[in-house]
Amino acid sequence: MTNRPKVFLPDDRYFDPNPRQKEIAQHLYAMVADLPLVCPHGHVDPRTFADPDYSFGTPVDLLIIPDHYVFRMLYSQGIPLEQLSIPRLDGGPVEEDHRKIWQIFADNFYLFRGTPTGMWLTHELQSVFGVEDKLTGESAQDIYDQIAGRLASSEFRPRRLFERFNIEALCTTDVATDPLDHHRAIRESGWPGRVLPTFRPDAVVNVDTPGWRANVEALSEVTGIEVNSYRAFIQAIENRRAYFKEMGAVATDHAALTAYTGELSDREAEAIFQRALKGQATAEDATRFTGHMLMENARMSIEDGLVMQFHPGSYRNHNRFIFDRFGPDMGCDIPIQAEFTRNLRPLLNKYGNDGRFTLILFTVDETTYSRELAPLAGHYPAVRLGPPWWFFDSLNGMTRYFEQITETAGLYNTAGFNDDTRAFPSIPARHDLWRRASANWIAGLVVRGIVDMNDAEEMIHDAAYRLAKRAYKLEEGEG
Repeated sequence: MTNRPKVFLPDDRYFDPNPRQKEIAQHLYAMVADLPLVCPHGHVDPRTFADPDYSFGTPVDLLIIPDHYVFRMLYSQGIPLEQLSIPRLDGGPVEEDHRKIWQIFADNFYLFRGTPTGMWLTHELQSVFGVEDKLTGESAQDIYDQIAGRLASSEFRPRRLFERFNIEALCTTDVATDPLDHHRAIRESGWPGRVLPTFRPDAVVNVDTPGWRANVEALSEVTGIEVNSYRAFIQAIENRRAYFKEMGAVATDHAALTAYTGELSDREAEAIFQRALKGQATAEDATRFTGHMLMENARMSIEDGLVMQFHPGSYRNHNRFIFDRFGPDMGCDIPIQAEFTRNLRPLLNKYGNDGRFTLILFTVDETTYSRELAPLAGHYPAVRLGPPWWFFDSLNGMTRYFEQITETAGLYNTAGFNDDTRAFPSIPARHDLWRRASANWIAGLVVRGIVDMNDAEEMIHDAAYRLAKRAYKLEEGEG
């Protein structure tokens, strides 16, 4: 056991090998390494914090089953999701022996070499669970026992980890019809952790969503408004936004296949809505209605002050076999080519100059960075750019982002960092990677004589902490 290879996490990881740049990067990183974590966008389940005695379960329950970053890589190498205990929609059999699943994971952990998931997991295993041995097939069961022992301790309940991670605020993502019972339970418990909902209306706004009619019926039930017309639909959306804000929300979150926006007349919107209720909406109807509702939600954001997040460009559920067997969010959403300049013009011409409006844009099409997104954010007062998203939430992705975005938009038209995670214990590792990448980029500016050290020290604090708080209006007392 003593001869097993150890975790490799050097203190100067991710920094440039140039000695002067590395020295400056280490200095900058040290200034922000222990700052509180601001987590304004993510997918951690709020019930995790509603029950003070909530248990994560086994290491597999925590680290494999809920994290599509992990199981999509294993699936890409031919490992069926059933072997990883991913629940099937039809209730069909899946592997139930979690030690066996962990062994499969450990035997294949080499697949994550050089990937952000590998970086996060290695950091997480050591810093959160105290694992010093490298995860391999040989060490698998000992590490399983070590993690399981930690998870059985009261110190590894979610609320205690929230405090240990020094999280200042964490925002979840919640469907429009969610009654927010878990958020209410958190609030009424007296626990001081700041866990806030985020309004996600896609399932009722995008009329081509599977089960859309049932979602609208749920919207009627939760609001007490009979949603049988477009006008009633708008009233119900405004009703839910108001409730989310009352429960502490600071932002909304919107997804669409494209960034198309365009305004419909009330008559056109009503006609599409009625066709959708009858199951007769066309693909063109869906595109136009979603584009119109993006405009409407921008209007609502000006009225209620909620920050609007928009991340188009992902072809959802690309693998039909996986979707039919396991459902959505199974790691098979694939990016498409995006276009923002023409598609966002209607929305930005109407609302982009209004100082009350904040629109945070995300993309998984890096070709739009310098051509479209940076110029848009560098001009419209309402626009901020979200951090590298999804597949580009990585060391190389962050480097490309800084190089392509900031020369036109500047650092201060970005929204800092968010971890966008479902895997709660990975949050510190993800923020650490961002802070190191930011420090390294800023150190490069110093070495090349572009900024001085005083500017650099301000910039690293902004990138690591302050920009996210400002963009999402998470200053104390807000939200």
